[in-house]
Amino acid sequence: MKSDASTTLIDNYFGLLSSLSREDKIKLIARLSNSIVDEVSEKEDVVDRFFGAFKSDKSAEEIINDTSLV
Repeated sequence: MKSDASTTLIDNYFGLLSSLSREDKIKLIARLSNSIVDEVSEKEDVVDRFFGAFKSDKSAEEIINDTSLV
């Protein structure tokens, strides 16, 4: 659940933005949506880099054979 401070901040922004034209509101929605998508993409990239995103052109058998030599 949102805190009172967060709710108040959202209400204040809404009051400021309610006077915008329809087109400007749509542009704002698009920018906010893109910022969320960018954040999610960045987080996924970090997860892929550090946690299990192994990529190889070798088959499973080749990888197994390579590791058995170690």
